[in-house]
Amino acid sequence: MSTGVASPVAGKVVAMGDVPDPVFAQRLVGPGVAIEPEGGPQEALAPIDGTVVTLHPHAFVIAGADGRGVLVHLGIDTVKQKGEGFTPHVVQGESVRAGQPLIGWNPDSVRAAGYSAVVPVVALDAAETALSEMLTGGEAVAGDRLFVWG
Repeated sequence: MSTGVASPVAGKVVAMGDVPDPVFAQRLVGPGVAIEPEGGPQEALAPIDGTVVTLHPHAFVIAGADGRGVLVHLGIDTVKQKGEGFTPHVVQGESVRAGQPLIGWNPDSVRAAGYSAVVPVVALDAAETALSEMLTGGEAVAGDRLFVWG
């Protein structure tokens, strides 16, 4: 069984190795791809159908029915913003559909606060070889497939 993982935001596709954080760049939590988001206020979308198993103002994990978890992290070191500028629209434990708006945020505000706004999308604890059809360059459209897991 495979899972299509959609982009939570629109922007430029960035290799995970180019993310300015060693946890993501070295794929310590899993492989994936990152997006350098467009500026201005926007909504971060659910990348898969599933349940919100972890929710922070700046990050979330959605677990699919098969138990696979996808982490979306809105910016790097944005935990230091203590939720400022992020507006969650869901609660932990809620069932969501791919493409559903989960968190409102503004990448320009993240950049203005001195942080990278890049958005890693990670297949948690997956083998690198488990991902296919990965976007490796160009532009991602919010809601369009980034990669297939499985």
